[in-house]
Amino acid sequence: MTGLFISIMRTLVPLVAGWVISLALWAGIDVDSQQVVTAVTVLLAVAYYALFRVLELLGQRARGDLLQRLAGFALGWARPPAYVADDPMATTYRGPVGT
Repeated sequence: MTGLFISIMRTLVPLVAGWVISLALWAGIDVDSQQVVTAVTVLLAVAYYALFRVLELLGQRARGDLLQRLAGFALGWARPPAYVADDPMATTYRGPVGT
């Protein structure tokens, strides 16, 4: 479950950072409809990602891999990425799981 939290945070943090930067560029920080739309877009994107990541994880635990593949497809790739686990400082991407 730690991997799920990390993957959600890796999506949420850049989206929120981009939103905060766009607010800083406006400098007046008056909340207008465009900023509300931006905030709602970020929240919906995070909710979409979280929903399909959870379904993907459930699919990994279920018999067969149909749910995992469908959820992965909704995220843009049929299988979740696999990261090197032996070195906590490693950032090497190993490609999709199972390849």
